Amino acid sequence: MPQLKRRPSRTLERQTLTLSLPDGRALEVQQVRDPRARRIRLVVNARGVRLTVPHGASLRAAHDFLAAQRDWLTAQLPRFAVAAGDAPSLQPHQTAVLPLRGESWPVRWQEGRYVRIAQDGALLHIQCPPQAAGTGLRRALQEFYLAQARADLGRWLPKYLPTLPRPPRTLRIRPLRSLWGSLSPSDALSLDLALVLGRPRAFEYVLVHELCHLIQPNHSHAFWREVEARFGDWREERDYLHGEGPALKAQLRALTTP
Repeated sequence: MPQLKRRPSRTLERQTLTLSLPDGRALEVQQVRDPRARRIRLVVNARGVRLTVPHGASLRAAHDFLAAQRDWLTAQLPRFAVAAGDAPSLQPHQTAVLPLRGESWPVRWQEGRYVRIAQDGALLHIQCPPQAAGTGLRRALQEFYLAQARADLGRWLPKYLPTLPRPPRTLRIRPLRSLWGSLSPSDALSLDLALVLGRPRAFEYVLVHELCHLIQPNHSHAFWREVEARFGDWREERDYLHGEGPALKAQLRALTTP
């Protein structure tokens, strides 16, 4: 009787590992078996350390890979700890400033029947009831940031689209866990909402980066030539995101997530 092949699991399998760092600290790492993953991947963000392992990969190989990254992890962790510690919170009628486009904007609070957030000159004007629920306020702030990001993209996109073979099929702005942007095989473009908290040139660089994948779906020398032709100071903005990016993501999460 022929044996039936066992179909691979389509669910994520999670396990917590403990890794000893060179300075003697014990670091908890979330190991995730992901059927969609194509390679072993290590990600650090304000939520912790995640080791992604494809179902076909050897766990021993994954653990060897993790151990080889101990020095890199030791260098990365302080950046994310500071970012998480510095993230602001959203307190009704108390929060004094909010981040937007690389600056701290003063907030003016006003009582009203419903929640409303708008830019008023050099201020962010927030109207809300005296006993406003945190969930509604956070949702309104996320919608405000989304409107601001769409306005920025509306200014930038027209000057780049004529140089591309085709426009993106769709464009979505949303919080992303580790990436700044992505372009799917079907030309669906996604950008991280946290970009609107940082300086505009960095946001525009990420847009150009992802648009250039419509020409070169890789990170070859040819791809970077396309980026260079459209955005000459891309290296400066990439370095900015490497340094300030963890704080931007932590700020957005602290302000808009319960």
